[in-house]
Amino acid sequence: MRSVRSLLALALVALLGTTLTTPAQAGHRPPVGTVVSLGTPLSDVLLIGGTVAPGPNGKTAIWNVSTGSPAYLNAIDPATGDSLLSVALPGADGSYAVAATPDGTIYVGTYNNGHLYRLRPGGSVEDLGRPIASESFIWRITTDDQGNVYGGTYPNGKVFRYDDQTGAIRDYGTVLAGQTYVKSIDYAGGKVYAGTMPDAHILELDVSTGAVTELPSPPGLGDPSDKVVYDLNARGGRVYARISTAFPGPLYVWDIASRTWVDEIPNAHGLDISPVGADGSLYLIQSSELKKYDPATKTLTGTGLTFTGRIQNARSIGYADLNLPDYPGTSVVGTLWRGEEFRYNPQTGKSEIFVTKVRREPIEILSVAGGKNNIYAGGFLNGGVSVVDPATGEAKFNRFSQVEALMEGSNGTVWVGAYPEARLYSYDTTNPWSSPEYSPGPPGTPDNPKQLLNLKPDLLQTRARALTEVNGKIAVGTVPDGDRLGGALVIYDPATNTAEKYRNVVQDESVFGLTSHCGIVYGGTSIAGGLTTTPPTREAGTVFAWDVAKKKKLWETVPVPGRATVSSVTIGPDGLLWGVAGKTVFAVAPDSGKLKKSFTLGTTNSSGDIVATSEAVYVSIDLNKIYRIAPGKNSVPTVFVAHAHRRLGVRGDHQLLMTSGSELFRIDISR
Repeated sequence: MRSVRSLLALALVALLGTTLTTPAQAGHRPPVGTVVSLGTPLSDVLLIGGTVAPGPNGKTAIWNVSTGSPAYLNAIDPATGDSLLSVALPGADGSYAVAATPDGTIYVGTYNNGHLYRLRPGGSVEDLGRPIASESFIWRITTDDQGNVYGGTYPNGKVFRYDDQTGAIRDYGTVLAGQTYVKSIDYAGGKVYAGTMPDAHILELDVSTGAVTELPSPPGLGDPSDKVVYDLNARGGRVYARISTAFPGPLYVWDIASRTWVDEIPNAHGLDISPVGADGSLYLIQSSELKKYDPATKTLTGTGLTFTGRIQNARSIGYADLNLPDYPGTSVVGTLWRGEEFRYNPQTGKSEIFVTKVRREPIEILSVAGGKNNIYAGGFLNGGVSVVDPATGEAKFNRFSQVEALMEGSNGTVWVGAYPEARLYSYDTTNPWSSPEYSPGPPGTPDNPKQLLNLKPDLLQTRARALTEVNGKIAVGTVPDGDRLGGALVIYDPATNTAEKYRNVVQDESVFGLTSHCGIVYGGTSIAGGLTTTPPTREAGTVFAWDVAKKKKLWETVPVPGRATVSSVTIGPDGLLWGVAGKTVFAVAPDSGKLKKSFTLGTTNSSGDIVATSEAVYVSIDLNKIYRIAPGKNSVPTVFVAHAHRRLGVRGDHQLLMTSGSELFRIDISR
């Protein structure tokens, strides 16, 4: 049930939507926008950062941070999966970085706010602030024998040390020029080992002198450009560096004493490996199975505990005494990203995977689309697709990947643009959901949604950012993978299951927005690349027209000089092609790209959306106002609704869709 405060807030928003429109012309009433909350349609568990360490009761616990607004630090009982502790990290959205000191203090480094948090045994969470003012993302932290904390950061690829006793911070600076991410880090014997991105370099930093030495590239790695040291662990005199992505890749073993690479473990999953056990071995996930690795003999032994699905990564992995009949002595325990716990007992061979009691958290909505009978919402980071009743807000959540774009086609099929690998899926809402990658149905259930395209292998794309339907075909606009420029336009034909692929349809620009009319696809582009680390080669975003039948670009133009991104485009009721570039909304002639109208409405360059009904164009400006622009030579944009939001969509002629964080709204248009 909503609070009185939230109901009053919604009433005020509805009032603003009414009163901020311009006065009616003689004989006409202005349209009114009534804002209605449909609640939070997406919620799930996402545990990325974590460790195994003493818990609140002194016994071994599995510590994780669950993504949310705010994020929560959780301690899980490995014997039962019960929650021992769940405390908010105010201001943080999530964490890849959790570590424990020898005295049982838990530290957390977070993203978006770039803060460091501390929980001492028996105490409460302390927000220690941002260790380095310039860094908004702490990717990974580790600790030394004295309890000092070391972290790797973005956007300047720095390493810092936080003194556990005094709070003093040492900024070691950017460890390697040109590397904006320290993606992975660990400590051993007075040295910090740091792995970088967007290129795969491994640095050894002397914590006393600050001297940095680069390790040689592992044998067979080749050019380190556009590779990532995704994970790095120092264990038993060796450094284990996995150069890959969230998906399996080679794990290279560096011997610290001999300063040589001594092994390569193929097809290793992230995100961590276990500490070294009493017998000198350790555990990791390799080829979808928990395996025991003996560093002395360089052998892997299977445990029989296997994993399924697209993501099989564990950051929390260690040892615990469970005191259960089938788990005598010490067992291997850990958690997977989606909140499941796995455990394995070396004595009995017993193993299992089960769901813990970590609570679900609301997911920020990244994409929204209207359909004939439903609204569709797609999630950011931990992802998911929800089918929402427009009248009641009742939502059916389906676990899935991050969803960049959604669209209901003319035949009722829902098209899903996913991250990573710029994948395209078709979803039949009349049949059961069954995703073998994320949420499989009962054995034998057909895949639904069905994967149709993966645009990484041949086009090097990562985000299926925009969708539109044209003559029964589906056009996909994409953003490239990694440290590169140049998106793509792909035309997929469901009838033949074939695709026409055009990289760099606008040279060195990503495709952010798409619409279509009379067999022509129109797009809006951005000068930014995949990681925004490569300097752009162009000065402004464009709009372009692509003839699907003739398979050629008709024109491209820069509608707003100096503006980096045209984030969204639509065909207005006046037949013009409308778009938005930061604080400017514009219209061009669809046959030539010639600029017809332009209005500077905002104060920021936040990327907004633009949609149209049969009566008007609606555009998001500054992510806090929605303007209405009616057809006509003398039409003037007017504020239709004032409300903080991220995405704007449309459903039919009389309903807009709006998202704010994890909350979904409909805006009813009436006179």
